[in-house]
Amino acid sequence: MAGGKCLALIAHDQKKDDMAEFARRNRETFANWKIVATGTTGGRVLEAVPDLDVTRLKSGPLGGDQQIGALIATGEVDALIFFVDPLTPMPHDVDVKALMRLAIVYDIPMALNEATADKLIATLHA
Repeated sequence: MAGGKCLALIAHDQKKDDMAEFARRNRETFANWKIVATGTTGGRVLEAVPDLDVTRLKSGPLGGDQQIGALIATGEVDALIFFVDPLTPMPHDVDVKALMRLAIVYDIPMALNEATADKLIATLHA
């Protein structure tokens, strides 16, 4: 993923529609970024905004969270937006926590809900 800024997008199942709509609303800003996303989230974003540069990785439970974590650790991801559903139990919760830990350790901007993501995108667009 050489060159350009890279944004990672992840959304729990109950938040995928929200992420697709968020991408649609922020299409202009996202057009200037490379996007990596877990499999299903990336597919939903591409359905909403087909002209974006989205690299789809594995789905979260199948290793997509770890793939994004590896990209964070190697300095290839500049920001993370992860729409978390706190009301649904997640069997791969440990993977999610590991991903958030890496974002904190490597000090990259991270938004876990739409309100914070709006603020983050506003600073990225400025």
